[in-house]
Amino acid sequence: MELASYADFAVRLVNSEEPERGTDALTSVEAVRALFGEPTRAAALADESDLPRLRAVRGRLRGVFEAAAEGDEVRGVDLLNSLLVEYPVSPLVSGHDYLDEAGRPRWHLHLADNAPTAAANFTAVACMGLAIHLTELGADRLGICQAAPCRNAYLDTSTNRSRRYCSDRCATRANVAAYRARKRQEAAAAAATGA
Repeated sequence: MELASYADFAVRLVNSEEPERGTDALTSVEAVRALFGEPTRAAALADESDLPRLRAVRGRLRGVFEAAAEGDEVRGVDLLNSLLVEYPVSPLVSGHDYLDEAGRPRWHLHLADNAPTAAANFTAVACMGLAIHLTELGADRLGICQAAPCRNAYLDTSTNRSRRYCSDRCATRANVAAYRARKRQEAAAAAATGA
């Protein structure tokens, strides 16, 4: 697996809550398992004790994204480093399910496969992926959606570092709102000058 892709774990966890809307999708063991994306040994370990642990980590990861979005790279890195120390990565070389043309295993790294809990595994993987993303692409590639009231986290993978929204839906909604606001201003200005 491409290690930088593990950064998506951090995005999924942060976006499991929408604080501005008062919603929280992290309410069951099934929701914890769903965060992993596909069934894994770590996901199978999930139990009720993982819910409060992951909610606490979620708030701390949101802090990393918010600090980066505000341009406070040092604070964002400090927050991420504290998580990396608390949830260390234990890489293992694996060759399961992937064979090359000669029938040999295609060796690749798995992170934290021997973590004692689902929360510890998920957090270690998410933080390591985020650390790789941040160090390879820059802290300014971590963002918080600017469409109100969304506030979802995202990873900016655009070529010109221009992403401001978590999705096309939010970008469209924000652009339509801006267009309507301009039209209201133009109508109010026209009414004021014509009166």
